[in-house]
Amino acid sequence: MAIEAAEIERLIKTGLPDATVRIDDLRGDGDHYAAIVISPAFKGKSRVQQHQMVYQALQGRMGNELHALALQTSAPQD
Repeated sequence: MAIEAAEIERLIKTGLPDATVRIDDLRGDGDHYAAIVISPAFKGKSRVQQHQMVYQALQGRMGNELHALALQTSAPQD
């Protein structure tokens, strides 16, 4: 069962309300996505911690409905 890009964006924004999120469907199959997530909540966090925060926002869908997610995260530049 595939997940739509809008649902991925909604989940991330629910978990990280101040985030700017961009989702791209890489293959057009609803199964392989790329996400760019920029959030002030990432400030001072390692890349691994930032990715963990996004995965937590996805509420267990990674590896289930969401097969592949190429993830880029960062804090906003001041």
